[in-house]
Amino acid sequence: MGAPEILDELRTIAPVTAIRGNIDKGSWARRLPDTEVVEAGGISIYVLHDLARLDLKPEAAGFRVVIYGHSHVPKQEMRGGVLYFNPGSAGPRRFKLPVTVGRLNLEGGKVRAEIVNILD
Repeated sequence: MGAPEILDELRTIAPVTAIRGNIDKGSWARRLPDTEVVEAGGISIYVLHDLARLDLKPEAAGFRVVIYGHSHVPKQEMRGGVLYFNPGSAGPRRFKLPVTVGRLNLEGGKVRAEIVNILD
């Protein structure tokens, strides 16, 4: 996020679950966890910043989704029955990457991911 005000603004829209990224500095950022577990629609979701730091086997731990960021490259792929999902970056354009957000649809125990371009 880079600044706590961004989290405050997001909280005016919907509930927020946040983890610390590599640009999150200062006392406000130290209060954010490195990882988080979210349960939604009967689906267990593991959230972390950098996929290279994943220190568990999501399928063995019962996670159906791993959400990560760091690279800002939007991507979704299934591995071992687990959806690995990078929603990209909704902030200022980085490099030549698209400006995107991700949407997870959880219905009837099924997960469908979508990457949404928010800037042409």
